[in-house]
Amino acid sequence: MKIIKKNNTIILLIITIIVLYVVLKNDFNDIIKAFQTIDSRYIVVALLFYSLSIGIKGAVNYIIVNDKTKISLKEAIKHNWIVQLFNGVTPFATGGEPMEVYMLTEHDIPVATATNYTIQAFICYQTALVLFGLFAVTYNAIFHIFPKVILLSRLVLLGFGINIMVIIILFTIANSKRVSSKLGRIFIKISKKLKLKVSEEDVYKKIEDYQRGMSETKKRKGLMFKGVLMNLVSLSCLYVTPLFVLFSMGDFTNLSLLNALTSSAYVYVMGAFVPIPGASGGIEFGFTQFYGNFIGKSKMGAVLLLWRFITYYLGIIIGALIFNLEKKVKR
Repeated sequence: MKIIKKNNTIILLIITIIVLYVVLKNDFNDIIKAFQTIDSRYIVVALLFYSLSIGIKGAVNYIIVNDKTKISLKEAIKHNWIVQLFNGVTPFATGGEPMEVYMLTEHDIPVATATNYTIQAFICYQTALVLFGLFAVTYNAIFHIFPKVILLSRLVLLGFGINIMVIIILFTIANSKRVSSKLGRIFIKISKKLKLKVSEEDVYKKIEDYQRGMSETKKRKGLMFKGVLMNLVSLSCLYVTPLFVLFSMGDFTNLSLLNALTSSAYVYVMGAFVPIPGASGGIEFGFTQFYGNFIGKSKMGAVLLLWRFITYYLGIIIGALIFNLEKKVKR
């Protein structure tokens, strides 16, 4: 586990250096000038919106657990900061959910129950992500805020398709024992070829646990609706941060609220298929391509660097601090 985390951190540092070089090499002077004019009040607002996004996602986990004797709202929000760390250093952000399950078990919640809660929270988030993506695609189709670029259209379509496919697979496994058995067999075959130590019993037990969790989810429709709605608010807080970063540089006219929400939705949907920690490289490319329609070249590099730090690296830093502090307290 330590070796994996160390390797991921090294990969992340290498990618960060490469991305920073690409961003800075041609616009270094413009970036320095933009930084010198920053109004820190708007940066504080951007930080507040990002923190609110994290807090609301933590609150979703809190209402899904729905047991104050097991976990408090404060603990649920702390969990979500730690999840930012593990999502940030793993490909496809796959490290967050297992860590969430582990943290819930430390509050005397059984593994199967913790897994079900985490799956329910993930479904709420994934559904909100797809709904926001649908809004963005519809908004662009009506108002044509982005020029037609075939490569970008295909990348967004691919990311959007992956997000929808995830939801379809989750619901198919939950409702079809025949399909889930086939997928289980395929997973076992792939695991054997990769020489992974995975037993058939464990795979089918996890599928059964998941199906039980989904049947429980169906009984909590009102709660799940609330979870999706809260995630939509959380995503809105996250997606609007570039607007305030741009405001901090004195540009109040080139980017509207709706255009910022739509651009961010496209950026994050496109980043879904990038198999690198933090979708690094792909996210930055998407940001320059979509926000480049509203932000001048002289400020683009500075806005990108500040936005990326606030919405990605800051989450990793705070998550790491909380995670290590928690470990010291437990010792």
